[in-house]
Amino acid sequence: MRDYRKFYIDGAWVDPAAAKTLDVINPATEAVCGTISMGSAADVDRAVAAAKKAFAGFSQTSRADRIELLQNIMAEYQKRYADIAAAITEEMGAPGWLAMQAQAAIGVGHLATGIEVLKNYSFEELRGTTMVAKEPIGVCAFITPWNWPINQIACKVVPAIAVGCTMVLKPSEIAPFSGYLWTEVMHAAGVPAGVFNLINGDGPVVGAAMSSHPDVDMVSFTGSTRAGIEVARNAAPTVKRVAQELGGKSPNIILEDADLEAAVTRGVVSMMNNSGQSCNAPSRMLVPAAKMEAAKAIARAAAESVTVGSPDGNAKIGPVVSEAQWHKIQGLIQKGIDEGATLVSGGTGKPEGLETGYYVKPTVFADVTNDMTIAREEIFGPVLTMLPYNGEEDAIAIGNDTVYGLAAYVQGEQAHARAVARRMRAGQVFINGGGGDLMAPFGGYKQSGNGREWGDHAFAEFLEVKAMIGWDVPAAAE
Repeated sequence: MRDYRKFYIDGAWVDPAAAKTLDVINPATEAVCGTISMGSAADVDRAVAAAKKAFAGFSQTSRADRIELLQNIMAEYQKRYADIAAAITEEMGAPGWLAMQAQAAIGVGHLATGIEVLKNYSFEELRGTTMVAKEPIGVCAFITPWNWPINQIACKVVPAIAVGCTMVLKPSEIAPFSGYLWTEVMHAAGVPAGVFNLINGDGPVVGAAMSSHPDVDMVSFTGSTRAGIEVARNAAPTVKRVAQELGGKSPNIILEDADLEAAVTRGVVSMMNNSGQSCNAPSRMLVPAAKMEAAKAIARAAAESVTVGSPDGNAKIGPVVSEAQWHKIQGLIQKGIDEGATLVSGGTGKPEGLETGYYVKPTVFADVTNDMTIAREEIFGPVLTMLPYNGEEDAIAIGNDTVYGLAAYVQGEQAHARAVARRMRAGQVFINGGGGDLMAPFGGYKQSGNGREWGDHAFAEFLEVKAMIGWDVPAAAE
């Protein structure tokens, strides 16, 4: 049982302003696995004050100082790597292999990438007689979700540290353990007091206080579009910068010239990864109408190969994160049935033999039309929708017909896939199963957010631009 009732403010573990706690539930067992404190506006005030005080000094540190600090964080993170992976499994149900190979691993990836970018990042540029300088924006508020908890902490904290910002983090109260271990890493690495602060709490109280705080200069939020809208509203009166990575309903266009079996199988397996709890999951598979029957058979076989089970074993997917999430997914699966989609595999209820835990059957729907609820709403579970299309123009139109624009996927002959990728309205387009790239800017079009994370593009989110005119005045002629 984990007891994480203290907050980390100004370099020390402190008691919250008021004693209010929340039990954390292990989604695989449905049992309480820990307790955290729930913060208040008073806690936010204290943490922001510490960050504001620390900014004066930390913003003036040298590039070499910040590289050394990030290297120290990396060293401490690697010491705690197994602990972090175990915490992720316990708090949100990621299978042990996924927690070790991806969930915890991406923290190392963002640290390594941030260090390399910082070594050569240009903070100044002389344009004629004007010096254009990029300076740290100030105090940053970070509100992060539960689905890839360390990823979304690291991809905000690392570039903010790299450019000289200070920060307050609120991780998800549903999956808070890995955030606590990250904080222990920061402390052990010698991050100066006040530079990094941690508070727990919910969005309506702590999240709102952070995003509306007059001494917060920038808020970076990852989560649902609904919650992102509230963050933006709260931030508006103080005209602070808002960066958001929100929902998705990403199309996966399988072109006529694709290898159908390979493409459909890849799409199903990718959709089910992390129990479908990824904002950029390829949740809408677009298949040539004439090939739909063949695609159904391939998808059924692929879905049935996805094993579901305890995250302590070798199953490909574990539970979804919470009871509330389980019920939401079940309701949307039933909605798909009610609206007339063809249920290819899976369906409502828990997989056989898994009565305890928030497990969902890997589910595939076919013959879906883009006006159906399951084609419009982000399900955030292991549920794939297959839509038929007639001709390439139809595929592109259907693919872009969504309020979201976080990611898209295109599979087919390489040159053909590239041409279609150029026409997709999405922040990232994956061509023929292209792998992850931590230097690729991550973020979305439309209601999938604004701004970009990862790599050098992330640095810009935490920098203000200053033009110092007359910096280089030519010497007067003799």
